[in-house]
Amino acid sequence: MDKLFLEIPTITRKQEALDYLEENAKYNSEFNGTGGMDDCLDEITYEEWLLELERRKDIEYLNRINRCQSKTFFVVRESDNRIVGMINVRYNISDERLKTWASHIGYGIRPTERSKGYAKIALYLALLEEQKLGEKQVLLECTVDNIGSNKTILSLGGVLEKTELDEFDNMMTNYYWIDVRESIENHYLEYKDYIRDDYKAISKTLY
Repeated sequence: MDKLFLEIPTITRKQEALDYLEENAKYNSEFNGTGGMDDCLDEITYEEWLLELERRKDIEYLNRINRCQSKTFFVVRESDNRIVGMINVRYNISDERLKTWASHIGYGIRPTERSKGYAKIALYLALLEEQKLGEKQVLLECTVDNIGSNKTILSLGGVLEKTELDEFDNMMTNYYWIDVRESIENHYLEYKDYIRDDYKAISKTLY
């Protein structure tokens, strides 16, 4: 399997990023982990989205728009430098938000790259980012009928907290907790050959 790495979105990836969105739209796929980039399909330009990412580094601005701190990344395959997915990691989520089951990680793999094990590697990379940001436990959610996502979360040590109706989309949803350090330690040997060496170094400091 190819190695994957995370990359901060820039203008140089504009056309590739838009192709990623269009592929998801073509397959009627959900836009998970895009950090709002799916708005580029019909509401804003890619350049405006990049500016919005910059604005969201400002705590006062986040408070005004009722958002938590987050970072958005492209998941890139090293062999051909192709965007195969996206992740959005959230951190410093208030206890009040967590009580409403706000989740820490959103992730997605483009339709033509699924069933290759990339989702698990992407989630592992997301956990490494959460570790760097100081998060010890993270909350993830996925709909009950999303078999692949449920399996991915469970494979990285997800512990089911509860299942209930998500009022936002009216879907039955599973909520899982993952112990960040424990997951990284337990799965280092499994994923070390599928992540770039700089991420491998982060993992080894915890293993």
